Amino acid sequence: MNITRYGFQSCVGGFFEFATSDARKILPSHLEPIEKMHERSVMAVLAFQFTESEVGPYDELVMAVITPPRVVEGQPLPKAAFYPFMVATSTDESRAHAIERWRLPHYMAALDFDFQEGDETMDLVVSEKGEPIVELTITKHEFHPTTNPYHCFTTDAAVDNGNDGRYKVNIFMNAPHSEHEEEAGSLTLHEHPMTEMLTIDDVATWPFREEWYQAGEQTFEELETL
Repeated sequence: MNITRYGFQSCVGGFFEFATSDARKILPSHLEPIEKMHERSVMAVLAFQFTESEVGPYDELVMAVITPPRVVEGQPLPKAAFYPFMVATSTDESRAHAIERWRLPHYMAALDFDFQEGDETMDLVVSEKGEPIVELTITKHEFHPTTNPYHCFTTDAAVDNGNDGRYKVNIFMNAPHSEHEEEAGSLTLHEHPMTEMLTIDDVATWPFREEWYQAGEQTFEELETL
């Protein structure tokens, strides 16, 4: 099996409530959203500082709907399953790589990422030509060494409006990990093509769960056709 590895300095993210009506518009027909409560689904906003990859260092923002994983006997139970509906990176090379290899939908321009790590927080502003698009704050908790499995679902239609190919890839995060539900972080979304699939006023501005990975490795197994 071919394994693709990415080294990162940090990965921070939050899980936010948003309208199930938006989730259903975003998801392909073979996937269902996970609801935190009636008509309130879950969106993940994740940010990476990649230091090693086939296309060099880059920063990345992922916005994804949380959906049920595919449970397979004898395989580890995923910590979560994601359907990314918008990805942004800081380099053209990383964007082309992720579209070709993983069928991930991207905003088709390199954006500016400003990570500011404090004693207890990571603050991020993703912007284009000086205008903010996403502002994210994630807070620290206790860190523990871990290897966490995840599922990521993608489709051909999401990247090129072509074939209706459906895919899954197994992802593993191997790094010191912090997780809590203290609702101390924040999210601000601005009007932009990256956020046009969302009813912004209906997205929670605080995460009900926060995650922080310190320096480690993200590995992808081979892309599987569903």
